[in-house]
Amino acid sequence: MSDNQNLFGKKIAILATDGFEQIELIQPKDMLMEKGAQIDIVSIDQKDTIQSWDEDNWGDSVKVDAQVTDVSPSDYDALILPGGQINPDLLRANDEAVAFIKQAHDESKVKAVAAICHGPWLLAESALIDGCEVTSFPSIKTDLINAGAKWADKEVVTDGKLVTSRNPDDISAFVAKITELVA
Repeated sequence: MSDNQNLFGKKIAILATDGFEQIELIQPKDMLMEKGAQIDIVSIDQKDTIQSWDEDNWGDSVKVDAQVTDVSPSDYDALILPGGQINPDLLRANDEAVAFIKQAHDESKVKAVAAICHGPWLLAESALIDGCEVTSFPSIKTDLINAGAKWADKEVVTDGKLVTSRNPDDISAFVAKITELVA
């Protein structure tokens, strides 16, 4: 990938709720914005901010730009699903969030549906990983295999428009692959 790939004119949704892993939302958001992307934090919560989980305690809050029920995947060029244990577990129990993820995957304008750490739980809940190669935080490997995925221990795995990574150490590779698909 060339360093000059820019994302000017591209719009990316990050779907999250309280308990998202702070670094897995903030760092990709900042890196993608530096490349020119417009980022919307999309949530299921009817409030102005959502609060992160930062390793072992509550962390920073981020502004919510839109409710998942008020936007369409066709508004975006990519969808990012940050991890943490709390965030994807809450989102996978929300019908609107799961429907949004499925629609994003089916939408031709969306070039990447990217999930990191425990985020691939949402891909499993959305029935998107059967027969696909993915990676994740190791503790959910069995969940993903049981959902039909082929699991690989790599920093970033791409299967079609699905992009998955294991943990915060993989964020640079994760963002590079999203950029490559969207640019």
